[in-house]
Amino acid sequence: MQKITIQGIQYDEKSSYQQGPSLAPPLIREALNAGSMNLFTEDGITIETSQIEDKGDFKIENYFDIEAITTKHLNAGGKLFTLGGDHSVTFPIIKAHHEKYPKLDILHIDAHADLYDDFEGDKYSHACPFARIMENGFAIKLVQVGIRTLNTHQAEQAKKFHVDVHEMKNLDLNKIPKFENPLYISLDMDAFDPAFAPGVSHHEPGGMTSRQVIDLIQSIDCEVVGADIVEYNPNRDFQKMTAFLAAKMMKEILGKML
Repeated sequence: MQKITIQGIQYDEKSSYQQGPSLAPPLIREALNAGSMNLFTEDGITIETSQIEDKGDFKIENYFDIEAITTKHLNAGGKLFTLGGDHSVTFPIIKAHHEKYPKLDILHIDAHADLYDDFEGDKYSHACPFARIMENGFAIKLVQVGIRTLNTHQAEQAKKFHVDVHEMKNLDLNKIPKFENPLYISLDMDAFDPAFAPGVSHHEPGGMTSRQVIDLIQSIDCEVVGADIVEYNPNRDFQKMTAFLAAKMMKEILGKML
């Protein structure tokens, strides 16, 4: 049986609006283990297993160290689950995965497409990771769900990189395609409507319900080899609502990876 390694990447230096996601990893773990919920997924799989090993949190000074830490954990064998961090962490994480999985599909759940060629002069901004991933050929297929901020530039980028964008304005989860390659899931907590996840830097009304995202995860019928949960900003949270939602999603994604 394949093991799963958990790593916390405490980094938010490439956040464009507010910082805070670097504080998230230990607080998501705290919610998961608070005793409020048990450690079984809705499908009856427990994440309380020797298959899962938590390597703890890594405070990142240099952005490019994220790739090295990720590579080290991937080389130890098994799959990798990451707690971020702002969304910039996904590019170096996927770059490391590309060595192990040259044919990788990505399911990106987010309010934002994060496809800017550069944002405020930074090509590695948290608004750019999927542009870097696609231009480097690190994903065969990128499917984005929950998008509700698509501007002209990002729409052009999506067309250029053949991104399959499922916007909120006409979202039908039954139209999400099946994945044929090993799958990586990147969940930005602002994909949820702020009513469900107030603890994010960018409040984008009109988002997904917690039920919709859980249903989407549960509907996946291919091998999930990696995942991240990013952009939880504890500074903006209300009664730890977003921390507990992130913990619930962590549990469901880990169950799917198992």
